[in-house]
Amino acid sequence: MGSPIGGKRSIKIFILYLMENINYPLRFETIGDIIMQTDYVMYLDFAECFWELVDTGLIEETQEDGIAYYAVTDKGSFVARELRGAVTSVILHESMEKALSYLDFKRRGVVPRTDIEEASKGRFYIICTLTEKGECIFRQRLKVDTYERAKMIEANFHDRAEAIYRGIHAMMAGKVNYLFD
Repeated sequence: MGSPIGGKRSIKIFILYLMENINYPLRFETIGDIIMQTDYVMYLDFAECFWELVDTGLIEETQEDGIAYYAVTDKGSFVARELRGAVTSVILHESMEKALSYLDFKRRGVVPRTDIEEASKGRFYIICTLTEKGECIFRQRLKVDTYERAKMIEANFHDRAEAIYRGIHAMMAGKVNYLFD
């Protein structure tokens, strides 16, 4: 296990804690997205530990319209409550905040989209757009020096669309002065 949070035990507690506090069934992909909102757990470590939690009955699978959803069992909730002290509370609280924020953006149906267009002299435009219920709520066009930089911005925008959106709101409102100090 190479995750910064520690070994399997810490990763399993982390997964159970987040799922218990979200408190409703989620798809595997959504749980993975939530875990990846922080840099505490590597994806392969998450996947391995998640399936072990399912195998041991701490997480259960239910089906709805042929889609698998997962929730913490009573036994899993007990483990999460009793052992959460094994993971730093700062990590748990920060991760929970990011998870709830991610779920809110997803629940609202906000869809990120990016387009890369060639500009002049080997430069590129990256156009980042967020739509909610078919309406554009954010659009930014940025000229960059290389295609690789455009791809890097594209990946970051898709991974962190809500954080970018909130950050731009904060900067435009003058609430992120640390950038200027």
